[in-house]
Amino acid sequence: MESRGDMTTVRSQQVFLPGSTVGMVGGGQLGRMFAMAASTMGYDVVVFCDTPDDPAAQVAHRHVIGPLGDHDTIDRFAEQCDVISLEFENIPAETIARCSRFAPTYPAASVLATAQDRVREKTTFQSAGLPVTPFAHVSDRESLLDAAERIGWPLVLKTARSGYDGKGQHKLESADQADDVPWHECDHWVAEKFISFEKEVSVVVARSPNGETQCFPVFENEHANHILDVTTLPASLTAAVSEQAIRVATSAAEALDVIGLLCVEFFVSGDRVMINEVAPRPHNSAHLTIEACETSQFEQHVRAICNLPLGSTSMKCPAAAMANLLGDCWGDEGQTPNWDRLLEKKGVRLHLYGKRMPKPARKMGHLTVTGSDRDQVRQLALSARESL
Repeated sequence: MESRGDMTTVRSQQVFLPGSTVGMVGGGQLGRMFAMAASTMGYDVVVFCDTPDDPAAQVAHRHVIGPLGDHDTIDRFAEQCDVISLEFENIPAETIARCSRFAPTYPAASVLATAQDRVREKTTFQSAGLPVTPFAHVSDRESLLDAAERIGWPLVLKTARSGYDGKGQHKLESADQADDVPWHECDHWVAEKFISFEKEVSVVVARSPNGETQCFPVFENEHANHILDVTTLPASLTAAVSEQAIRVATSAAEALDVIGLLCVEFFVSGDRVMINEVAPRPHNSAHLTIEACETSQFEQHVRAICNLPLGSTSMKCPAAAMANLLGDCWGDEGQTPNWDRLLEKKGVRLHLYGKRMPKPARKMGHLTVTGSDRDQVRQLALSARESL
């Protein structure tokens, strides 16, 4: 099938108005909520995914099923689209590069290639003068010990590629634990100085092809077993630290040349922020923008990749909180949770992702609470989840 050159470059300044067809690579919950937002705005959405029962395929206008690396399937998907995006960063960069031969594709394959490699990502930010955790590239036990001499113990050893939600990560207190690392599984690691931080926060920044940027307020995040558990808005930070996080996130998006959304996760220590990780896509921590902000992260992503004016990110309420609903809520026997108990609580909104098989640690949905006090909405989010 004949393509039309690199359309990301050729048509980067074109505006795609409602009525255009937007392509989404990936069929998970982020693609689902993106498709819902795009449809509301009047776009047709075609999803490239694994099965017709994937969360995004359930709500899209059309879907293309097949391996994400198969050229014929990529072409069949991409030729239907006016503009293309993605919902998770572990898609082969070659797939996104091939998509861009048919339609502008954001983020670009070059952004994806950087975001898929922690060493390359951190080096890019370090070269741009942005604050990152001290790190070193590691390939084996000997290089780990060398790195530890420079950055010190304890440290966190992460696979440079493919890790998420704590997978492929090892906290090492001393050289005695170096032999416990499964070196045979990987030869491309990043060793990071273990940071004693006060809190974790994230900033989602939108950037359009014409260079316009817009940040959402800073989100405060709590994790359990390396998976995001609760997000509260606004974050309990000083104005100066919030402004610093927003400034660094904007600079990170510019350094990567991201079009669309970029989530930057930070460690906060005193009056400083340090970049932990980034994701060039909508992010779990910003799901509460659906209820809490003038523009949701998903509508903002549509606006950004279509080169429309970016929407207001102002809050519609004084405070909001989100709690993830994992497969654990279904219990050991997979019984249906007591949704009625949750929904009887004033101010609670339920989002389920259409996943048929609940599994422990699998993200099945989330709930959002809005109100006038950040501590109260956080507590209500926790109690609502407990009622299940």
